[in-house]
Amino acid sequence: MNAVPAPPAVVFAEHRELLFGIVYGMLGTVADTEDVLQDVWLAWERRSHGAPIEHARAYLVRVAINAAIARQEAVKRRRETYIGPWLPEPVMRETAPDAAEPALRAESVSLALMVVLESLTPAERAVFVLADVFGYAHTEIAELLGRSPASVRQLAHRARSHVHARRPRFAVDPAVHRQVTERFMAAVSGGDLDALLGLMAPDVVLTCDGGGLAPAAGPRPLRDPERIAELLVSRRFRRSEGLEIEFRPVNGSPAALMLREGRVVGVLMLDLTPALDRVAAVYAVTNPEKLTTLH
Repeated sequence: MNAVPAPPAVVFAEHRELLFGIVYGMLGTVADTEDVLQDVWLAWERRSHGAPIEHARAYLVRVAINAAIARQEAVKRRRETYIGPWLPEPVMRETAPDAAEPALRAESVSLALMVVLESLTPAERAVFVLADVFGYAHTEIAELLGRSPASVRQLAHRARSHVHARRPRFAVDPAVHRQVTERFMAAVSGGDLDALLGLMAPDVVLTCDGGGLAPAAGPRPLRDPERIAELLVSRRFRRSEGLEIEFRPVNGSPAALMLREGRVVGVLMLDLTPALDRVAAVYAVTNPEKLTTLH
């Protein structure tokens, strides 16, 4: 006796977390990701009325990838008129307890990695997210994208070379990362310039995304440690200003959430040097439109 296929909504729900991770990795915004997932659901629901689909996961990923690639041009046009530096929208999503590759799943939403992925072409980004983040084989990706395996291997090589040149891979102990984040925020909230300067690498970069709607560091990233330290302690990052600071995983990494009256008004995330003893980059998101999903 043939098994009764699961309802379309159940099958889609089983794959939704995977689809979200892939699409978010390609687009960097929650709203666009959710819009794409809605399109995928509609396509899946319509298709479910026909002959049964033997490989539901492959079908859903293929539709999601193609929809995300199609949407990237519109996302890119919006960023061209964006005020100040643009950062991906922070997300707080827990890794599924039975995820086969939890470390990779966490890395799929790493903010530092997402920033680098912005410089890839849509095809390179799709291949990198599928291969290096979610572990798809080149032959599988070729089928999903309708390309030859040789073409996919070439795209993967270019993407990896570019990503690793700008963000070399090295292991980061989450406990060490959180400890540095806590020390950094203690110096910020306490106005301790010397402590901040001691924590930052000489070539540290601060990227602050306010979107023209909230305090930011200026129209371009800052690269001077002293200016960065002075700006951070002069902004409204102090507990004395009625600000509370909580430490939670955001985008797969320890982060500092700044709350006022229970509402998140900023997120600060750090990227560490390979030695894990200094801060190589500071990412701050204060644009209120990018903080609505953080609770």
